[in-house]
Amino acid sequence: MRTAPALLLFLAAPAAAQMTLPVEAPGKPDPKIATSGKYKIEPTHTQALFTVTHLGWTYYTGQFTNPTGTLTLDTKRPANSKVSVTFAIDKVLTTVPDLDAHLKGPDFFDAAKFPTATFTSTKVTPTGPATATIAGTLTLHGVTKPVTLKARFIGAGKTFWGEKKMAIGFAATTSIKRSAFGMGANIPLVSDNVDLVINAGFDAD
Repeated sequence: MRTAPALLLFLAAPAAAQMTLPVEAPGKPDPKIATSGKYKIEPTHTQALFTVTHLGWTYYTGQFTNPTGTLTLDTKRPANSKVSVTFAIDKVLTTVPDLDAHLKGPDFFDAAKFPTATFTSTKVTPTGPATATIAGTLTLHGVTKPVTLKARFIGAGKTFWGEKKMAIGFAATTSIKRSAFGMGANIPLVSDNVDLVINAGFDAD
């Protein structure tokens, strides 16, 4: 059973008093620590960040949080690994509530008609001891297109609560054209190119 995120433990004195926090981060940036198996996404520490240019003079970033998903990790044969992640479109978040509402509307993501976005891997190709390219399909706004992520291992280790399961994290980047997914509103005032950063955490299933 999952506890509250570590930061919340500091804010909730009674809960913190019942748990001894580690003196150093349990995750280590050593791929050899990771173990093969099936993992579930850790939604409270997983996010997809998207960045566009606004009017040609500033970058603007938003995010999706609290996804669902799975990872099948094969440390001996990484090419056999698989990952699938789904984000709820109505979780889109920027620093401006009115913009959030606009992004959820028909001009952009149209959350009512297309409530989720999903990435599903089709091929994992190791490029180094802690890096890989992950080819797959992205389904967004009712359109499915091939996308390739550049992924790197961040760290792995045992959780310090509950059943002390293996946890593992990755970061990945890619770029897409929003017009390719039927979201061409306000181009070029808002850039067609969208840079994506995915920070993903997983716990052993």
